[in-house]
Amino acid sequence: MIQSFIFDPNNKPDRQVKTQILDFLFEHLDQYGDAKEDIHQCVRYALKESESFGGKIFIIQANEKIIGCSIINHTGMKGYIPEHILVYIAIHQKHRGEGLGSKLMQMITENLTGDIALHVEANNPAKFLYEKYGFTNPYLEMRLKR
Repeated sequence: MIQSFIFDPNNKPDRQVKTQILDFLFEHLDQYGDAKEDIHQCVRYALKESESFGGKIFIIQANEKIIGCSIINHTGMKGYIPEHILVYIAIHQKHRGEGLGSKLMQMITENLTGDIALHVEANNPAKFLYEKYGFTNPYLEMRLKR
């Protein structure tokens, strides 16, 4: 049985589910992932467990196991900077190609108002999913890392 859940600062996952979210994203983001501590910080931001504007965590489960997950952080801005940033989205390796990425994107677009930004590497196959949902690439991102 497939179920969907949305967590936010007013509806937080319990400690066990939060651990499952961290472990799932760390494992299934593949080469596009981050260190577990960075993922944990993103979760804390989304749930306002650190100073933040909050966000939402979307999960899809089958038989009480996560098979898809996305985290959106709110930016607190509007107009010149999108209101939301899609930080992570991942589908379990065994369930890719089943339309779960589209299901997550539909959940996201139906449950957020305002603009959404994301960063995607040019060779990431998920780029086509984002384009299907109307994401465009009008800018070249540049960063100064210190």
